[in-house]
Amino acid sequence: MITRFAALPLLSIAVALSACAAREIPVEQRIALADPAATLTARGETTPVPGAANADAADDPAIWRNPADPAASLIVGTDKKAGLYVYGLDGKVRDFNDAGRVNNVDLLPDVLIAGQPGVLVVASDRNDLAYAKLALFRLDPATAKLIPLGTIAGGAGEAYGVCLYRDSAGLYAFSVLKDGSIHQVQLDVGGAVPTGRTVRSMKLGTQSEGCTTDPRTRRLYVAEEDVGLWRFDASASGSTAPVKVAAADGKRLVADAEGVAIAPVGDKDGGYVVVSSQGDNAYALWRIADDSYVGRFRVKDRQESNGFIGGTEETDGIELMPGDFGPAYPGGLMVIQDGHNGALTQNFKLVAWDDVKAALGLRD
Repeated sequence: MITRFAALPLLSIAVALSACAAREIPVEQRIALADPAATLTARGETTPVPGAANADAADDPAIWRNPADPAASLIVGTDKKAGLYVYGLDGKVRDFNDAGRVNNVDLLPDVLIAGQPGVLVVASDRNDLAYAKLALFRLDPATAKLIPLGTIAGGAGEAYGVCLYRDSAGLYAFSVLKDGSIHQVQLDVGGAVPTGRTVRSMKLGTQSEGCTTDPRTRRLYVAEEDVGLWRFDASASGSTAPVKVAAADGKRLVADAEGVAIAPVGDKDGGYVVVSSQGDNAYALWRIADDSYVGRFRVKDRQESNGFIGGTEETDGIELMPGDFGPAYPGGLMVIQDGHNGALTQNFKLVAWDDVKAALGLRD
């Protein structure tokens, strides 16, 4: 144990050991020890992934918003034992690609792919645990089909997280490896075969996974599971030094810190960064503008005359996007992986961003 942590700062060692100990505490006690959380319910859910009940399979979602018909938007979700699913907002499966062990996923619209504008989907490919890859796809909005484009090297080690970033200098994927290494890979998907090259690398001390980017502020956010939430300069020429946003303190954020998403407001630095506080089945928010803490919420069971939608527990990946997504989600959509879906296999729950804002009293 001493050898493993010898290179880490003493504070990081203490936090990591504290987080490990915290996971030995029953979840009910972790909830009781954590700061209070508002409650709300999901408005929809996806078809559960195949397999044994609550086997660790569904992991991370991405959202494509249909600008012409928001209610016809799509969700791409990973089954880390099998591949990628595409769902409609009704939760039904529209497509499946047997990409194998893909862990996290992200997408960007309006990317020039092989000479034609399209929706680029990138998943962290961990089929080879020694060498991470980025699996690239084109999402066809008309058919909801995923069209494989190829794979690109994502660094030596086990692939875990992935998020996309675009600025005036280029198109990038951040490949987050299980050991905390982060490689910024510049992508070129304009030709017949996609290519990529690592332009810089960063490092967190321990296991990391969830990430997201904010092009307005040129920030990359990464969750170090036992330690907390960090942000980096996302520019390829920027600093590689991390800035601590929030600690996994057992109060506001309970280890594991997992999925990360942002809710941008305006064209500057308004809005929120949201983190899955997996250790107590909650989600915590900080302001993008000044890293100030906002609040927490949980998603509870919803029982109605026309059906039942369970709450969310042990969440890995999250994604959210403000804006119109049709009558059920007029102010935005948040998609949350549910790690314990009752007697069923894991799936993704669909939450209205308006409900989150109402529960926490957010005005923007």
